[in-house]
Amino acid sequence: MSGQQRTVAVLGAGTMGSGIAIVMVRAGHRTVLFDVSEEGLARGIDTVNGFLDNSARLGKLTAEQAAEAKALLVGTTDLADLGPSDVVVEAVWEDLALKKDVFGQLDDVVSDRTLFHTNTSTLSVTGVASGSRLPERVVGTHYCNPAPLMKLVEVANGRHTASWATEATLEFMTSLGKTSVITKDRPGFIVNRFLIPWENSCINALEAGLGTVESIDTAVLGSVGHPMGPFRLLDIVGMDIHQQVATRLYEQLRDPRFFPPPMVDRMVASGDLGRKTGRGFYEYGDTKLFGS
Repeated sequence: MSGQQRTVAVLGAGTMGSGIAIVMVRAGHRTVLFDVSEEGLARGIDTVNGFLDNSARLGKLTAEQAAEAKALLVGTTDLADLGPSDVVVEAVWEDLALKKDVFGQLDDVVSDRTLFHTNTSTLSVTGVASGSRLPERVVGTHYCNPAPLMKLVEVANGRHTASWATEATLEFMTSLGKTSVITKDRPGFIVNRFLIPWENSCINALEAGLGTVESIDTAVLGSVGHPMGPFRLLDIVGMDIHQQVATRLYEQLRDPRFFPPPMVDRMVASGDLGRKTGRGFYEYGDTKLFGS
């Protein structure tokens, strides 16, 4: 699969879906972005195009490269349009029944050799795969957030994942310029097992008055070399998503380090979700998820 142009369907035009769509078109793959809502789909396409335009302004892409990438993207709200897909990347809401239902519907739309990738970070890949009559073609591919900027993808096999599906997935990740790590089908995989407790610790440090949003982000950048501070990252991820992921992991692992701090609940209740709402830990003049 490496080196070939593929037709890729991305299900869900939210933060992760639009970010994954950016990865696909930058790698030269024909990409169909699906969402159940016309409004959500329009936001997702605007996010992809805005990122590519900004990349051209910053000199990371030429204007021609940005235009070519944008031309590879189409949007739809009709699952039937996903029929020609070689790879389907599911990035819908973290709900097991929903993910299973989507894969079950796609069984009747795409080829039996189409790869099914689930971007879940908290649910069982085996559980998601059980929604398909061909669970052997389902692989977990967790893109680290923000997907266009982070190189790592965690690859997890379900109980019935076939070796051909794993091999094809790893080759596909190479075509995207991603670094893959194989992990077990366990709650949180590798990254969220340490990321969620760490982010919660940073939020608790803020609530305890150990530093400001800016000083804690600066301390992280200056000490461990992360590409962005925890609060900048949380603003991109979205506090509603952090709350959901942290709660699901706590429910499965019963480790108090995963339980979201009270500040998370207050921010979600007030609508201060991060970049997508214009205000989170920071305030933003625009709501482009991957803006500068």
